[in-house]
Amino acid sequence: MGDILDTVQLKFITTSDIHGAIFQYDFIEDEITSSSLAQIFTYITEQRQISEQEIILLDNGDILQGQPIVFYSNHHYAQKNNFNHICVQVMNYMQYDAASVGNHDIEAGHDVYDKLINDFNFPWLAANAIDKKNGRPYFEPYTIIVRKNIKIAVLGLITPAIPLWLPESKWEGIEFEDMIITAKKWVKYIKENENPDLLIGLFHAGIDHTYNRQTAETYRNENASVLVAQQVPGFDIVFAGHDHQENNLMVLDNEGNEVIILNPKSLASFVSVVNVEMRYNKETNRYEKYDVTGLNLQMNFCDSNPEFKAKFEKQINIVKKYVSEPIGVFLRSISSRESLFADTGFVDLVHQIQLDWSKADISFAAPLSFDSVIRKGTVYMRDMFKLYKFDNLLYIIWMTGQEIKDYLEYSYNIWFSTMRNINHTILNFKQNFKGELVMSEKYYNFSSAAGIIYTVNLKESYGNKIVIQSMADGSEFDFNKIYKVVLNSYRGNGGGGHLIEGAKIHHTELNNRIISKSVKDVRTIIIDWIKEKKEVMPKALGQWRAVPVSWWHKGRQKSIRILFNNKKS
Repeated sequence: MGDILDTVQLKFITTSDIHGAIFQYDFIEDEITSSSLAQIFTYITEQRQISEQEIILLDNGDILQGQPIVFYSNHHYAQKNNFNHICVQVMNYMQYDAASVGNHDIEAGHDVYDKLINDFNFPWLAANAIDKKNGRPYFEPYTIIVRKNIKIAVLGLITPAIPLWLPESKWEGIEFEDMIITAKKWVKYIKENENPDLLIGLFHAGIDHTYNRQTAETYRNENASVLVAQQVPGFDIVFAGHDHQENNLMVLDNEGNEVIILNPKSLASFVSVVNVEMRYNKETNRYEKYDVTGLNLQMNFCDSNPEFKAKFEKQINIVKKYVSEPIGVFLRSISSRESLFADTGFVDLVHQIQLDWSKADISFAAPLSFDSVIRKGTVYMRDMFKLYKFDNLLYIIWMTGQEIKDYLEYSYNIWFSTMRNINHTILNFKQNFKGELVMSEKYYNFSSAAGIIYTVNLKESYGNKIVIQSMADGSEFDFNKIYKVVLNSYRGNGGGGHLIEGAKIHHTELNNRIISKSVKDVRTIIIDWIKEKKEVMPKALGQWRAVPVSWWHKGRQKSIRILFNNKKS
């Protein structure tokens, strides 16, 4: 034990949901970005040079998915024992003190995260990810960090909804417990066995516990960060993540103690910074929290650290070459923007490839990018990350005609509003806590179908919106018949609620519906298909439309003005 100081200044710096934004370069768009870990490292380096404060650097999960550099690294890391993952190199170089595991980190699969546990120079935390073999946490539940005789406990939790999104092969052998239940157990253990001066929550879960129509009582709530802070006394600071929102709030736990909660959005655009002044109490012979202030600091004012960039330049150039590989030729440009409103070539290209690959009767797919464009002409590997953002697999499942209709009713109900007159918007909007109008649902849940001909009636309410005329070949659509349906693994596992809430298929039944699964991820299936075709004419299949057309047109215009800051588009 060193000298006892009267006052110690601690500074917690936390990143979250980096999603591969490591360098100030977008490998997908081939352009310089405004935020990156390279810029955050500039800020961290400056802060570490201030001798009057102690820096604790934390990350809150979801770094292993997003940019091609991590996709490339994941695949080579899983296949080659001597390949050093880019996130290992970068995060060890930045000297992180601890990190939590995110759902997209689990998505990389056992071959990746099982090795990362050993290769990271810091503990990777998820107390509620339980090893089914022994009942103990699969990752580290918590860690102890000591600075100037101050003992800091950091408890990590992960959103427990992962089995609803990912194939079991990705999380085989792991059970995800409720965050509140797990926090109560481990806070008690930490207090009794560690007696820390500060307790930090590092939770890869969001702020809004009502998201996806959940409640505070929902078991295994997806976004329980605030609920844990309120219901489990003992936390001084909680860092949230997962929902890609920027938040800074104070709540009271059920013993009346203040807990500061921060969330630094995503893609390295912010860091959450909490300054804690600790004062030594001679009577109790320990440090006590005196003052706590927190803010989310925007990172676009920082320049990239030149040493950081130089150290990893070889890896950057390897992946630049990878994303510049020609795949084929598009004879027409496509944009995901229109896919929010109508049947388009962007989503229908995915439909077409899914149907060709699976030989299924019907395909379900959604736009996975909000505003991406792929220009006609030569298309490259980078463009495939625009067309298909996530690392899903494909499932072929069986559904009845009625379940297919109910699935679509659910999808278009969360997607399109019921327009009582022509002056409504076509999209569903809600007001967030900042008073801004935002889409009521995530666009990646706007699932359409191919293989059938149907209309969406904007005037009708839930249950009566969808009218299915026929199969795509003109044959009869039978509500009692069993059809083969192809969709991605996120949807097939229950993600978005389309199968569970919409089609009313019980979640325990979903696995029994699976006829087969792809070995390759969807993006790789798309790449193989385009390479084989060489030239592709992406176009709308014209298999669904919204009526009445005049209402659709007016509602679309209003929606676009809201989405794009009231500017005509």
